[in-house]
Amino acid sequence: MPTFESWGRYPRGEQKLKPLFWASDFPPKDGDEGSLLPAGLGRSYGDVCLNHGNTLLLTRGMDRMLAFDQDRGVLRCEAGVTLAEILEFAVPRGWFLPVTPGTKFVTIGGAIANDVHGKNHHVAGTFGRHLMRFELLRSDGSRMVCSPAENSEWFAATISGFGLTGLIHWAEIQLKKIRSRKVRYEATKFHGLEEFVALSEEKRDREYTVSWIDCVARGKDAARGIFMCGDHSELAEMSETRAEKTISFPFDLPTIALNRSTVGMFNSLYFHKQGKSVSKLIDYEPFFYPLDAVLHWNRMYGKQGLLQFQCVVPHANGLEAIGGILKAIADSGLASFLAVLKVCGDVASPGMMSFPKPGITLALDFPIREERTFALVDRLGVMTAEAGGRLYAAKDARMTGDQFRQFYPRWREFSRYVDEKFSSSFWRRVMA
Repeated sequence: MPTFESWGRYPRGEQKLKPLFWASDFPPKDGDEGSLLPAGLGRSYGDVCLNHGNTLLLTRGMDRMLAFDQDRGVLRCEAGVTLAEILEFAVPRGWFLPVTPGTKFVTIGGAIANDVHGKNHHVAGTFGRHLMRFELLRSDGSRMVCSPAENSEWFAATISGFGLTGLIHWAEIQLKKIRSRKVRYEATKFHGLEEFVALSEEKRDREYTVSWIDCVARGKDAARGIFMCGDHSELAEMSETRAEKTISFPFDLPTIALNRSTVGMFNSLYFHKQGKSVSKLIDYEPFFYPLDAVLHWNRMYGKQGLLQFQCVVPHANGLEAIGGILKAIADSGLASFLAVLKVCGDVASPGMMSFPKPGITLALDFPIREERTFALVDRLGVMTAEAGGRLYAAKDARMTGDQFRQFYPRWREFSRYVDEKFSSSFWRRVMA
């Protein structure tokens, strides 16, 4: 069977691929597909988008814009439309995504299934908060429109529902009004987690905040980083959306290429190239999507792929927990090339199984070095559980069933809404 990879390229999954172009293509008629799972562009990192030995329903062909209210900024589109396509359509018209993750190469169906969040979680919450309604198709042929007022329980289960409650046909999204494609950007160096927390408090009136943190440096440089924030410019200008300049990572790097020394050198250069504080106007593309300028950037981790780890821990012991995680990484001898730190707000998601909760979230990635990497990520999962936090399913490949049930206490309630024909490698792993 053909191979469909998650973005982390681990674990590997072999599944039957069935492209969908119209709602009438579902449910499949051939009857030998095994369990089903919708899949978009495969930007989830672990196995939440895999259905090993069974069938993936490829939704990218369901890519039509259906309706747009220019005055209200309400867009209806099919589930295979990408965030990139929405931006291309909406930005020249003065509208923007209400919430966006760090890549625009995500389908609407994937954004709903993983209830993605972004740099503005502290003020806007998750993607699910800005959904007005969607149509859900079930494998028994039934269809239902779901919203906070209509089939509300299915609305809550499908947002952050891992793609397991059925196939989303279309969704209506409330966009955000903007006047310019520019972002008023500011970046400030910090040394240590206490300074990070202080900056987060000082800059909490900024709509977008996020930090890069050096998880390799030790001693006096431990937990140094760059705190970045931004707001949409009020400059009354809206040029046409221009084509993004991209390059493509041409091949898989050798396994040894990303190691503690090379990552440490990069981190030191990245930290020191910037002054203490920088303020400027920049285009929204490099602010929200810096990695999208390098296509196939996951190849730099080598053929074995990478493990992504993202946790959120409560404020009460957040500094201690994050500090302990960073120390464990430094002591392991492994290095994370991309380490992101942010404060999650208290804006509740309508999603039953949504990841964010008030606290500090840390996202890291590690090249797979067989048992060394697995052992470290497993240890970080245990530390997260001990701190009363949780792991993000869209970034996970190692969470245990006991951890899943601790992190997501509504799992039993949610399981009642899983379509009897739907499953995934992730779901089978955490429910075993």
